[in-house]
Amino acid sequence: MSRPSTIATWNRNPAEEDAMGAAHAPIWRRMVDVSVPHDIRQATILDYGCNQGGFLRLLHDRRPFKSAIGIDIARESVARAELLKGQRPIDYRLGDSAAALGHSFDFAFSHEVIYLLPDVSAHARDIRAALSAGGAYVAAMGCHTDSAVWPRWRSLIAESSSIPIYDHSLEEVSKAFTDEGFAVSARPLALDAFMPVTVGSAYFPKVADQLRYYTTDKVLFRFVRKP
Repeated sequence: MSRPSTIATWNRNPAEEDAMGAAHAPIWRRMVDVSVPHDIRQATILDYGCNQGGFLRLLHDRRPFKSAIGIDIARESVARAELLKGQRPIDYRLGDSAAALGHSFDFAFSHEVIYLLPDVSAHARDIRAALSAGGAYVAAMGCHTDSAVWPRWRSLIAESSSIPIYDHSLEEVSKAFTDEGFAVSARPLALDAFMPVTVGSAYFPKVADQLRYYTTDKVLFRFVRKP
């Protein structure tokens, strides 16, 4: 199955699609706390793979910014994001090219998007074209071949995903962005919050799996565009 230009939703189960925002909120808060300066009131923001727009809404409520654009290939998700944005200075658009937006961004973010992209180098070039010099792209990635849970998760995600998934290593991602002119750094997400334990979860059969994933396996990359 090749990657389509647009889809209806990421998850073929509408209930699971709608539940993503609440489930991801503790992760988004951690991303903001460890990677976003306190004052970004004059900053322009890109959310690549915005889904229903929850990250940008949370970011603006915690760190108000000048303007933001969220892009995604999921038609219904983008429509839902527009409906929920309220008066926040956010524009949600259907698409998969950051460069095609014709804007220069100070910060870009993505959460579990890279493993859904067939060509990481092409993604790095696209993000570079959209970032201002010195701009930073923060990407959360737990779905990678260096993760202890990935062999199990790959099969589970493939059952519900509307598009193909890919096997990328942390080294592959680092090299792709380095080669495209970024200074690359990384850190564990090291979630600073309680996560609900679901007994019998297919994704986390043991509580230890969940603790290890959020402490070690899930990482934050920071790619800073060199001049």
